[in-house]
Amino acid sequence: MLITTDQLYHKFLECTGVSTDTRRITPDCLFVALKGANFDGNQFAEQALASGARYVLVDDVAVAERDPRCLLVADGLTALQDLARHHRQTLSIPVIGLTGSNGKTTTKELIANVLAKKYRTYATVGNLNNHIGVPLTILSLNEQHELAVVEMGANHQKEIELLCTIAQPTHGLITNVGKAHLEGFGGIEGVRKGKGELYDYLAQNGRTVFINSRDKTLMAMYRERLKTLRSESVFAEVIFYPAVESPAKSVELLQESPVVVYRDSAGQEITTHLPGRYNFENIIGALAIGEYFGVTSDEANHAVANYNPTNNRSQVIAKGTNTVLLDAYNANPSSMAAAIRQFASMPAKRKAVILGDMYELGNESEAEHTALGKLIAESKFDLVILAGKDMHYALGYLPKAYYFPDKFSLHNWLMDNPMTDTHILIKGSRGMSLETVVPFI
Repeated sequence: MLITTDQLYHKFLECTGVSTDTRRITPDCLFVALKGANFDGNQFAEQALASGARYVLVDDVAVAERDPRCLLVADGLTALQDLARHHRQTLSIPVIGLTGSNGKTTTKELIANVLAKKYRTYATVGNLNNHIGVPLTILSLNEQHELAVVEMGANHQKEIELLCTIAQPTHGLITNVGKAHLEGFGGIEGVRKGKGELYDYLAQNGRTVFINSRDKTLMAMYRERLKTLRSESVFAEVIFYPAVESPAKSVELLQESPVVVYRDSAGQEITTHLPGRYNFENIIGALAIGEYFGVTSDEANHAVANYNPTNNRSQVIAKGTNTVLLDAYNANPSSMAAAIRQFASMPAKRKAVILGDMYELGNESEAEHTALGKLIAESKFDLVILAGKDMHYALGYLPKAYYFPDKFSLHNWLMDNPMTDTHILIKGSRGMSLETVVPFI
């Protein structure tokens, strides 16, 4: 007999947490058996119970009949999402929903660090930002938490809409709209529409939105919704930022330490370990949210200064006489162009770039990699190293670049050609795993 969401929720309250991975079973947790193209979590139900799970959620009748601790549902993923929705409705805390093409995770971490100065804050762990990760994030919230920051990622339209029904954000922010996941979204207009689903949810439910007033695309998306939604719905509040300004010298990577200095409108310095003008936009978003929730500017600036990324995003690593800027968690045409332009503007004796393929571009891949080659050529780096099957499209503008179709060849070349006194930017899509080249520099 199928268990209802209400019945399942009472079982959930007996558990210590939720897991979808038998390698991460904690005592008395609820294990949710999910299915994919190449796996069936139902097959691991008994293993999860043996490892200490209190209950397992399954959608296979035969498996459910083996043990009374197996809770039968029609579909494991749908039940997980419904359970998270039910739990969310029991919570009265502010939930900040966050999406965007670039900078989501960094901005999420910055917001969480700032808000933690005043509130018991919970934020999306790692990159759990999809149709499975968001429910797990919501189900991790409890009565101890005063605020939550929920990152929402998407690679096709209607996904943010779905995630909003689960997270039910009271506040929201879109970092930017760029050329990410073009294949799934169906082009840049599809990206804009898909990310805008967060604005739609916030407006339709009378919630608060934070908008970067310096971003023309986001401002246009906001104005479009004022026209189309009209009296049907309205944002509870619209908070425009920035309240701080970038100085004339703007963003500078200091030679003696990986610290970037910004100035606010009062001339006060804001220091951070995050290089790049694009990270300034992430920082001012976090500061705006901190100010809204009553975090003092001193505490907020201190939180930003203490944030040191360790997730292959905007990391600055000293390797002998070299300085490595590791930004290898992901890449798309927008983030790649921003990183290259910023790196080109930095003061350094010698500059090298190690760049890998940008994934999920579909039919636009050849054109986007070709355009990237032109930008790299205009930047006049001392050394250009490209890796991946699609990066060969960039070579038309780069007769002096080194190209490797695979990382094994790249690793060997780096060992045979050591660099010294060089600033090195490493960036590519997640599937390229370019952080693996760091030990060879």
